[in-house]
Amino acid sequence: MQSLAGRRVLLIVAGGIAAFKTPDLVRRLRERGASVRVVLTDGGAQFVTPLTLQAVSEDTVYQDLWSLTDESAMGHIQLSRSADVVLVAPATANILARMAHGLADDLATTVLLATDKPVLVAPAMNVRMYEHPATQANLALLAARGVGIIGPDDGAMACGEYGPGRMVEPLSIADHLAGWFAAQAAPKPLVGRHALVTSGPTHEPIDPVRYIANRSSGKQGHAVAAALAALGARVTLVSGPVRLPDPAGVNVVAVETASEMLTACRAALPADIFVAAAAVADWRVEAAGQKLKKRDGGGPPALTLTENPDILATLSTTGPYRPELVVGFAAETNDVVAYARAKRLRKGCDWIVANDVSPATGTFGGDRNSVHVIRADGTEEAWENLAKTEVASRLAAAISNHFVNGKK
Repeated sequence: MQSLAGRRVLLIVAGGIAAFKTPDLVRRLRERGASVRVVLTDGGAQFVTPLTLQAVSEDTVYQDLWSLTDESAMGHIQLSRSADVVLVAPATANILARMAHGLADDLATTVLLATDKPVLVAPAMNVRMYEHPATQANLALLAARGVGIIGPDDGAMACGEYGPGRMVEPLSIADHLAGWFAAQAAPKPLVGRHALVTSGPTHEPIDPVRYIANRSSGKQGHAVAAALAALGARVTLVSGPVRLPDPAGVNVVAVETASEMLTACRAALPADIFVAAAAVADWRVEAAGQKLKKRDGGGPPALTLTENPDILATLSTTGPYRPELVVGFAAETNDVVAYARAKRLRKGCDWIVANDVSPATGTFGGDRNSVHVIRADGTEEAWENLAKTEVASRLAAAISNHFVNGKK
């Protein structure tokens, strides 16, 4: 059990049914040596009492932004900066939305807006609320700003539904927080390394209003860029058109076409690491200068396809600017591993990450991924049904291990 000795945690309890677990969470944090101070929202107080949280924390529970006693010396400012970390658990859809949009209409959100300390959230809500595009956009925005996200878990919910949205159990949250503190203190193994990452789809114009594209959301590539940056790498992210916030601490170059992406990648060299996570369109057409018109009875216009430049193969080519480690991605709908093995040899990359993007998997546009990592030395690993952020973290750790231990 990792220690939290000497750590000061400010716990914000929002108004979800999972709030009933927070006394146990406080106990788990304190048994590791942390001191815990609690901010309780009005909604949270519907599920757990201030007296209970005061008893288990052995400290004052704060609720009122307008308290004459606490606010006489700007208490919300003191609260926001007296801890080592701010933990929101449960983090409801409501408080996540208010955090994302900078609202400060109660003590909890005012503290969150005023803090200069790291913030972690443990989402908890109905599965439909969690999967709603607004909630996913808010989580993505918070993650891009550096907010740590713990969970949620899949499971049965108080409403009778099943799926992602359960708050991670208190013991696991305490373990995560202890691991997070350890990671902050750990050396950054990729400091001094330059990582080049591609992400998202490319759009190949047919005419000024139409284009060829694919269903890639860019979530996996953006997560890889963020994970490499977290390990200390200087990261250049070359991204096709996506609806995602830029990862924190990453230099983002926005492009549209495969040709533009290759140009941007070449301009970013030299690099130690290249991760080709973008779903680059294989073909393009000679774009018309004006909108192609529908011809009554004349049939559709003929579109002549031309192969796009092969970015992965180009940067895998031996030369003075070839990155030391080149990692490709293989998006397949059948015979995933076999096609990926052949693609790695054909492209000349060192590793390839194969993922099944058939419609049934929900990988394109979704938040989870199952991948198979194939290396030049013949070793292979299967990472099944993980959050894309976890896939990114594992891949970044493997890349770091390559540079520390020389594993090809």
